[in-house]
Amino acid sequence: MARLPRLNPVGIPQHVIQRGNNRQACFLSEQDLIAYAGWLKEYSKEFGVQVHAWVFMTNHVHLLVTPQRENAVSRMMQAIGRIYVRYFNREYRRSGTLWEGRYKSCLVQSKEYLLQCYRYIELNPVRANMVEDPADYYWSSYSCNGLGKQSSVVTPHAEYLALGRDTEQRCERYRSLFRSQLDGELIDEIRKSVNKGLALGSKQFKQALEDRWQRRVTEAPQGRPKLPVSTLLKVEE
Repeated sequence: MARLPRLNPVGIPQHVIQRGNNRQACFLSEQDLIAYAGWLKEYSKEFGVQVHAWVFMTNHVHLLVTPQRENAVSRMMQAIGRIYVRYFNREYRRSGTLWEGRYKSCLVQSKEYLLQCYRYIELNPVRANMVEDPADYYWSSYSCNGLGKQSSVVTPHAEYLALGRDTEQRCERYRSLFRSQLDGELIDEIRKSVNKGLALGSKQFKQALEDRWQRRVTEAPQGRPKLPVSTLLKVEE
């Protein structure tokens, strides 16, 4: 059965993960990271995708993005994936696949959930015990969002801009979000949403998406449907 096209509504943020096949490393040197970052910059501009947060880990990439055009995220990820595989195979004299199938993604409700996704993404190196402070990890957007470093890749989302009246105040308030750990249930919800292609947000947000696009963005009921009580009584009779 053919796979359904991804739900890519313009203007709604998406959390994207691209993993190495069988979780194998997809970045073996600093030059690899530089190359991927360069293509992220190039193709996000070409296809109309705003990048709000990102982190490059050894065997996967996290992005928080908002498409400005139809199918922009899919087109960007396909372009980056193809050119990077060609580069990687040529660089390391290998052949075959590099990525774990299609990238994974989920739609994210801006209010309440977007800044939580910012934190989830930029805290990846901390959870992986690579650093103690996200500021100590070079290959993420924390230096832009938390320290005010200028970047031609990152476009601040409206929810981020609402943190303060200027860069200094926004960065200070953004850093304050990192003084407490992410709730474990929220981490599980973010992981489940992106890995299963669900939506991350309130019940109202999810229902609105399903009503408008006629696509499921919540988990399907598990197991066989339960019979109504009246039916059970008839069976027992």
